Amino acid sequence: MITFTLNGQAITTDTAPTRRLSEVLREDLGMKGTKVGCDAGDCGSCTVLVDGRAMCACLTPAARVQGAHVETIEGETPELTRLRAAFLRHGAAQCGICTPGMLMAAVDLLGRNPTPTETQASDALGGVLCRCTGYRKIIAAVCDTTDTPAITTGGVGAALQRLDGAAKVAGDLFGADVVPDGALTLKAIRSPHHHAAFTFGDLTAYGQRPGIAAVFTAADIPGINRFGVIPPFADQPAIAPSPARFRGECVALVAFEPGVTPDTADFPIHWQERPALMIPAEAETAAHLIHANRPGNRLTEGRVVKGDAASALAASAHIVEGEITTAFVEHAYIEPEAGSAWMERDVLNIRACTQAPVMDRDDTAAILGLPVDKVRIRPSAVGGGFGSKLDISLQPLLGLVAMKTGRPVRMTYTRQESMVSTTKRHPAEIRGRIGCDATGRITAVDFEGRFDTGAYASWGPTVANRVPVHASGPYLTPHVHARARAIHTNGPVSGAFRGFGVPQAAIWQETLYDQLADKAGIDRLEFRILNALSDGDQSATGQVMQATGIRQCLESLRPHWHRALAEARGKPGRGVGIASCWYGCGNTSLPNPSTIRIGITAQGDIVLHQGATDIGQGSNTVIPQIAAEALGLPIEHFHLIGPDTFLTPDAGKTSASRQTYVSGRAAHDTARALRAIILRLANASDAASLSLTNGTLTVTEGTIRRDIALGKLPTGADGYVLHAEETYDPPTAPLDANGQGKPYAVYGYGAQLVELCVEPTLGTVKLLKITAAHDVGRAINPQLAEGQIEGGIAQGIGLALMEEYLPGRTENLHDYLIPTTGDVPPIQSILMEIRDPEGPFGAKGLGEHVLIPTAPAILNAIRHATGAKITRLPALPHRILAAIQGAKP
Repeated sequence: MITFTLNGQAITTDTAPTRRLSEVLREDLGMKGTKVGCDAGDCGSCTVLVDGRAMCACLTPAARVQGAHVETIEGETPELTRLRAAFLRHGAAQCGICTPGMLMAAVDLLGRNPTPTETQASDALGGVLCRCTGYRKIIAAVCDTTDTPAITTGGVGAALQRLDGAAKVAGDLFGADVVPDGALTLKAIRSPHHHAAFTFGDLTAYGQRPGIAAVFTAADIPGINRFGVIPPFADQPAIAPSPARFRGECVALVAFEPGVTPDTADFPIHWQERPALMIPAEAETAAHLIHANRPGNRLTEGRVVKGDAASALAASAHIVEGEITTAFVEHAYIEPEAGSAWMERDVLNIRACTQAPVMDRDDTAAILGLPVDKVRIRPSAVGGGFGSKLDISLQPLLGLVAMKTGRPVRMTYTRQESMVSTTKRHPAEIRGRIGCDATGRITAVDFEGRFDTGAYASWGPTVANRVPVHASGPYLTPHVHARARAIHTNGPVSGAFRGFGVPQAAIWQETLYDQLADKAGIDRLEFRILNALSDGDQSATGQVMQATGIRQCLESLRPHWHRALAEARGKPGRGVGIASCWYGCGNTSLPNPSTIRIGITAQGDIVLHQGATDIGQGSNTVIPQIAAEALGLPIEHFHLIGPDTFLTPDAGKTSASRQTYVSGRAAHDTARALRAIILRLANASDAASLSLTNGTLTVTEGTIRRDIALGKLPTGADGYVLHAEETYDPPTAPLDANGQGKPYAVYGYGAQLVELCVEPTLGTVKLLKITAAHDVGRAINPQLAEGQIEGGIAQGIGLALMEEYLPGRTENLHDYLIPTTGDVPPIQSILMEIRDPEGPFGAKGLGEHVLIPTAPAILNAIRHATGAKITRLPALPHRILAAIQGAKP
């Protein structure tokens, strides 16, 4: 028996003294606000206070708290209450999975130091990882726990606190936190090899062991054992038959009875390891085909051809050429995949983390041989996604077991399991040339990229098609030849990761543009301004550009650029770099619709059915802000019904920086349609104003006031007296064989300036400041926009300087490094608003293009400081040192 005080209450629990405190809190005592992201003390999401000091509950044995005072996020101390309010006011929570750990670490700090400096706050929070925020708003919140109220009302342009923020600072419930009573526990058997055939032993005997409820293999899949985000390329099995094509592939499932500790160490499987193709260049010429129907192991190829790049380069006054190689990059969201499933009559219910509930429904139904109306996806809060949770993972596994056994089932990936089995950023090998004339105007770009798409297709076709469109950057380029191909290997599956290959292309293009500017004798910033796209220019695909904000972004950085150069002058190791970006919002030349529904009840509640998954980016707040502004009623009247395939129309996937633009436009159009219905009822024009009080909708136009008693209107089958539903699909056009067409209706733009210092004897980099100017079209919520910029920059820092996923070697958050509080410098965000007529109130997407300029700006600053040209990422110290040596005469 162990006795301790938990949030002020005496607790006695009969548990093993060596059991993890996190398990005692979560499983025995129901304190699900304490999160578990790694079970190794690496992520800090399980941080609690033991006698006032922060500790990782996953590393603390239960015996350690005998007689101690334990505090968790569920507590209600004055310090925690003030910190919660500060986090809401500063926008310090995005997805929310790390928030409980951050708050508890901050309570410890403020208990010892009530007025910390930023450095002290950063140091105190350094043991808690966050993948979303970039830490800056968290640090600001910890340093400012005053009683200043947050902004809780307002429409477009208001820095409104997150409408779902209160749940995040209270320990929101994620996929692992809600478990049906009596749920089986599911564990996957995964390949330890990159490529291996396998056979099973006596599965019948194994399945009859005490504590084991059932065993499943590919033979038990009742439908089509294949999925993929792009149907013509679907090729990945939910449970693989022999052979396994990559390390971590699921080949069998074991369902354990409730209360049994899952142990699959002696599962009867026999492996026959086979040679693995791990290098794309070798895979292209290998006799062995990973998929028999894809010659040369080529998944697909994209291209954009405009003019005659070869001739234009031959006639150019200045030419630079180069190549860049990037690595696998892990998404490293703090929440491992988790969820549960159960049957309600003949409907399969799945509650899990996802970015694409309708896609999950359709793929899972096909795999299980069910009609789509017999599968209900009920997304949990998502603890980070960044693209990887677009692909299904555990959904069909959970569904298979729930359907076959008729019993509820739960599954939570371990940190290693999450890292080995899910998608990565595509490694890229990019080479080519860029030329300009004697005045510095770009003449041509010749680009060739080879992308390692891994064992299965996933988002490889999207990367191969999107990259050539963006290969010349946001610059007027008369002649372009760009080609990108996705090649299969036995490496991890490469999928969507914040930018779909564009960040890799930008590293190549922006580092070469820097060198070309030097060769032409033009200031690096002015070179970019000289060549920036303007309204009316044609892109490489022949699209006529509008609302083109790159020039304004660059010009806004001029004073910062000159200051930074002046401060760096004469200081060894100091460097200043700049890079630009553009990014097409939404699918590339494909249908991309979103549908939003709004209803008003007889009691006067406005209900927004919004199926856009919020993974931390803020759609649960931004889309209601747009709807409230368009309808003309305060946001306080709105009630949100979030994504649920039985309750919300399809708002599409959360990817490609599309939700604010596409779903936001659908919300705008729906609200305007509902407003038109109301105005017709009142015989009023659009100049009228609306108000809503106690079930009465009042329409006022000049001196005329008309009241609509909602309770007297007939209630429809949907429960609403008034309702509207609209769909918006961006106006794009297909690309022809040369990549000519209109791939996107809206583009976002940005430019970032990096100031840093390189230690030349160690090759280490200290970032001093990053200034980021991004064209958002219209800042629907400026605070959330800043949060996206800061979080994207943090991921760009990781891409540039530290992140490299090596299968079998960096499969945890100790060996795989992501930026911590000490790695992200002060960030100044400049929000440019070049309104696009397609976006809601002029808004554009933002989530992905904020990451794109960071890495090349860092590399350009390193070259400015040392002369070193980095051609392999990440720029680890030994690579920087080698490049410095190579740059010496």
